[in-house]
Amino acid sequence: MNQLIKENHKRKAIIILFSLGLAFLFNLTLSQPAKAETASLYLSPASGTFFVGSTFDVSIFVNTEGNSINAVQVDLRFPPELLQVTSPTAGSSFISAWADQPFFSNREGLISFKGGVLAPGINTSAGLVSTVTFRAKAPGVANIYFLDSSKVLLADGKGTDILKTTVIGEYVLAIPSPEGPRITSPSHPSLTTWYRDNNPTFSWQRGSGVTDFSYTLDQDPTGIPDNISEGSQGSVTFNGVENGLSYFHIKAKKDGVWGRTSHYPLHIDATPPEEFKTDIRTISRLTGSRFFAYFSTDDLFSGIDHYEISVADLSDPKATINPFFVETTSPYRIPYELSGKYMVLVNAYDKAGNSTQEESILTIVSPFISYADKGIQIKDLFLDWWLVYLIIILITILISYAVYSLFKKKNLVKRLKKEVVEAEKEIEDVRKLEKKIKEMRIAEEETKKEEERLIKELRGKRDDEDEKKKNNSDNEIK
Repeated sequence: MNQLIKENHKRKAIIILFSLGLAFLFNLTLSQPAKAETASLYLSPASGTFFVGSTFDVSIFVNTEGNSINAVQVDLRFPPELLQVTSPTAGSSFISAWADQPFFSNREGLISFKGGVLAPGINTSAGLVSTVTFRAKAPGVANIYFLDSSKVLLADGKGTDILKTTVIGEYVLAIPSPEGPRITSPSHPSLTTWYRDNNPTFSWQRGSGVTDFSYTLDQDPTGIPDNISEGSQGSVTFNGVENGLSYFHIKAKKDGVWGRTSHYPLHIDATPPEEFKTDIRTISRLTGSRFFAYFSTDDLFSGIDHYEISVADLSDPKATINPFFVETTSPYRIPYELSGKYMVLVNAYDKAGNSTQEESILTIVSPFISYADKGIQIKDLFLDWWLVYLIIILITILISYAVYSLFKKKNLVKRLKKEVVEAEKEIEDVRKLEKKIKEMRIAEEETKKEEERLIKELRGKRDDEDEKKKNNSDNEIK
């Protein structure tokens, strides 16, 4: 008995210890924070100063923050007026399979990488996606940032995007310190401002012992003039310089030896922004008429700086002769809602001060119907002109079909009437024929009766003759 009691106590102790162990493990599990399903993308270096004309590398890294990932999409934006991609090489990337070849556009300022790794994925704090080589084109501050389309996909079989953080790269692009004569420009004094004047003037100081200067103007930021003297004057003017970013280079000759070269960037844009069209339409009419003007254009060199708009009532001569412009962005709410005809003028200015103007006419027929260059607005429904034309063509086809059907139906009715008349005539002929047949039947019956009567009379006469012959025979016998 004592042995059984001891075994029961021992069994209870084991159960208690096992339960305490499970509780400890459970509490330990709860006390551990849940692993966050997040990841980040960053650039290295994230900042720096580089001279115009030089190249530098920027590497793209992913930090999976303890998670396993199997695919990455990196879309970068950079300022194409300041930077130029020279090599989007993948280098020693952890990507094992590229979904698309690395893409870049120096015109639009875009870089894109799409690739993945084999199962079970990768867990890393510094996974190299790619290294991009840039060339500094012009002085300024160049920001490189990740677009919202960038993704880091979790290796969970669902392709869950866990990208939460991205870091912007900021790079200062500077002109090298003057190594030769110090250059100034009374016509284009800023090193970073765009000018529409394409006749720049440059000045420089003549140091002691300097006898000659050699200079040139080209689009090479590191250009060096030849050793041919341009004279000893302290200034020069160039006429009709091409649009874009150019550089003035100069060096001085002293004691028969040519010195080092100084560089001066020149931003010229003498061309206005590209032609464009203003799209006028309504966003919502829940609270009445709400007309908006949409506009957008591009500039090949300096880029669009701002837009100005003027909306004038054509019934007001003062407003059309001297329109009042205000700076705005697209879309712009037109402050007119009543019926009338309005002129909408939009000026697009580039960073050099050039402008392009676009004119549109808005005609408000009623609070529910209006039309502009792009189409017709009916309440909340906007119809482009091509759709309006299509509807008109369809309506014309339907009307033509209806007229054709009506004409066809009219001919059908006419034909049916004719057939009815012919049928009635045939019926009348049938009736006449039936009447004639009936009369013939009556005549036939009468003829038959007459025949029966004649046959009966003949039989009567025959019987009388037979009777008479019989009587004669009997008399003879007697």
